[in-house]
Amino acid sequence: MASGLSRRSIRQQLPLYITEDNSRPITLSPQPFAPRQRGGGWGTFAHSFLRFNEEAFRALDVKAEAVFDSSGFTIQIQAGGRTGAIPLCSGQTNHVVGGLIVKPRFGWSGVGQVLAETGWPALPEFHELPMVPGSGREIPPWVLAGPVLARLEALLSQMYRGYNEHEEMLSRPRGRILWQRYISQSLTRGYWERLPCRFPDLGYDPLLRGYIRWALERLYADLTRVGQRDVIASSLAELARRLLAILTQVAPLRPSSSHLKRWIHTSLINDTVFRGLEALAWVEEERGLGGGRELDGIAWSLSLSDLWEAYVEGVIRREAASKGGEVRVARLGETTIPLAWSDPVRRSLTHLAPDIIVRRGRSIHIIDAKYKAHLAELDQVGWRRFTEEAREAHRADLHQVLAYSAIYEAEEITATLVYPLQHDTWNALAAQRRDRIKSELVHGGRRVLLELRGLPFGVKR
Repeated sequence: MASGLSRRSIRQQLPLYITEDNSRPITLSPQPFAPRQRGGGWGTFAHSFLRFNEEAFRALDVKAEAVFDSSGFTIQIQAGGRTGAIPLCSGQTNHVVGGLIVKPRFGWSGVGQVLAETGWPALPEFHELPMVPGSGREIPPWVLAGPVLARLEALLSQMYRGYNEHEEMLSRPRGRILWQRYISQSLTRGYWERLPCRFPDLGYDPLLRGYIRWALERLYADLTRVGQRDVIASSLAELARRLLAILTQVAPLRPSSSHLKRWIHTSLINDTVFRGLEALAWVEEERGLGGGRELDGIAWSLSLSDLWEAYVEGVIRREAASKGGEVRVARLGETTIPLAWSDPVRRSLTHLAPDIIVRRGRSIHIIDAKYKAHLAELDQVGWRRFTEEAREAHRADLHQVLAYSAIYEAEEITATLVYPLQHDTWNALAAQRRDRIKSELVHGGRRVLLELRGLPFGVKR
């Protein structure tokens, strides 16, 4: 699939490159990443550019390499299976002088809709990297708003279910004394009067509720600003409105960075509280991620492979519910098969884990979700016109799912690779019953049905 490469001249003429996931390699201009060279090109700065940006490329699953030809070095980058944004640093100064955005090939709205429909199973990962010039206005608002609202909703739900525990050194007993800590931290140092206690406390609730209300109002304003042209933003704005209705008696209060940091680093808080406080910090920092007020945006990435796997899991669970069958998934550690090597020092893989296993009576169905365009490409160009790289990747996928099938004993074994398709492509293939390609393998008394299956992904155009 061709990349949608463009360059945007934003503030200070910093270039912002935009391409698509799993697209063909693109070539970066040496300007402004390297000083002007006699004869043009990158000169010796090609390798320092790759070194300075190695962490960012790795975070976004971008393959970057220096290619030498008759004109000298060129830098080629190829996006993998993640969408997101990263800064690009100069090969001379290591200062940020540009940025890269990898768009999802199924479109922002398509990915946003899938995330919303599946309950945000895959969330953006935010990286400890410099800001990305110009990306704040190129990324849709749900990239930040979706995860934040999901976390704040969970936090509010927990707060209404009950109190949180607090831990503090006191001179008088309160709640439960932590005797082990008292012995190791107080008595051994001669502080016999210092009692480590754990007790229920609602003291920060009013303050925290004010912080949450402020964040919700901020998100609601940003989402409604673009809601008419973004269906996902509109639906998230409605969620923000419903959450605000819970806090009508609370005055909004901008979060204190020091309070949030202190709470986040409290060992007593559970994962729901931690994730909620972290989300509040994202909003408080005003880092311009998607629909923000700033031109620059935070560095982030989202695994589209993880999202595709979650999407396929949902489809399979619905099918199993209607036809019967027990579903087990790798995401929950339910399909793990340990590998016991004779030499633990020289071992390789420690386990095998098919994405999804469905048991139904005497049959077993092994499903591996592959976020690749192989099925569509096979239909369009055929095996002979496949690139050698695509052939090798497809062979590896087939060998992998067949290896899984060799592990299980059942009268009927089906091994399926599931690929994403544009809705139009899927409709055309399904009408001709070519959205599923099957082959039967019989060897040594075993019968395995191998299947390539396509599913519509994203939104209808």
